Amino acid sequence: QMQLVESGGGLVQAGGSLRLSCTASGLRVNSYAMGWFRQAPGLEREFVAAISWSGARTFYADSVKGRFTISRDNAKSTVYLQMNSLKPEDTAVYLCAVATSSDSVLKYVSDYEYDYWGQGTQVTVSS
Repeated sequence: QMQLVESGGGLVQAGGSLRLSCTASGLRVNSYAMGWFRQAPGLEREFVAAISWSGARTFYADSVKGRFTISRDNAKSTVYLQMNSLKPEDTAVYLCAVATSSDSVLKYVSDYEYDYWGQGTQVTVSS
């Protein structure tokens, strides 16, 4: 039904920047909240950032607050994650996701709230 495709990952040095993109297709995504999660080897999936359907509200994990910015372009069915001041600890597979529940009931930070997931894009930050 819905497909999410991430892009923009790669290898960067500490202190560098990347911008991840996630484009949705198959279903109308404009009315859904979207989020970014990441998973490093040996660790569980963790919340990174989320954005409400309108883009009016954003949420960030404490570990990335002030460095990462989430945004969306509903006309392009795309959500972005601008990552600045990258650290080796940011190394992970980054996945975008869509939550079909109402924004009024979402907590945003739990992966079980999200219904559709992309395949992930690798981000590697060297020291």
